[in-house]
Amino acid sequence: MVLDLIVTKTDDGYTAEIPSLKGCESWSHVEDEAISKTIELFKFFIQAKPDFKIKIDKARKEGNKIIYKIIFDKA
Repeated sequence: MVLDLIVTKTDDGYTAEIPSLKGCESWSHVEDEAISKTIELFKFFIQAKPDFKIKIDKARKEGNKIIYKIIFDKA
């Protein structure tokens, strides 16, 4: 399965969100930390097991937004 992770650069940091999961977003001063927090929340939302593996690929940049693809096996 593939979901979008959108990171938006703001005046005071970065917001990362997974638009297809309502409320799955976070903010940080550092881009990597915003992504990490959002991935943790994503794993909580889907009730992932500790050995759950995902891959994050940078897809494209549009203005102040960077779109990543979260790739995982939903089984």
